[in-house]
Amino acid sequence: MSVVSSASDDRWRQSHLGRLLGQALRRFDERVLTLMAHNHEVPLALSNLAARGQVSAAHIHITRHLALNGSRLTDLAEHAGMSKQAMGKLVDQCAAWGLVQRAAHGHDQRARLVQFTPDGLAWLKAFELAVGQAQAEFAQEAGSDVATVAMLGLEAYAQGYTGSRR
Repeated sequence: MSVVSSASDDRWRQSHLGRLLGQALRRFDERVLTLMAHNHEVPLALSNLAARGQVSAAHIHITRHLALNGSRLTDLAEHAGMSKQAMGKLVDQCAAWGLVQRAAHGHDQRARLVQFTPDGLAWLKAFELAVGQAQAEFAQEAGSDVATVAMLGLEAYAQGYTGSRR
């Protein structure tokens, strides 16, 4: 007996919600990076990195999850759903690019905070503008009503996420 119910009809593998969300996220992130690469407010070195494809969606995790007043590496990794080691490598790379810096933690001298640099804050502002434009483009392409329903539905679905695998 076959494990798959119908070997000839596997269209579901290409069109289920998870796959569509993944494809949409990749498209959205690529568009945001393209917009950032062409934003004249982004420091030139960072703009060039984005334009040459050196900045990836993984680097965007830092932009999305780093608190404005700084974050501990462990907290940053947890919020991004990454291992501390993987996030540490991204932080090292972003520090070398001038996006972030490591600073002493005010309350715990053993801990270090990852913080945006002034160039990192300019990057964050460009990220905000690019996300806004990409969302507007999505609304124009999908329709305003569909975009609103999609946003509300994804927000409701994401609120139920606990981060644990059951």
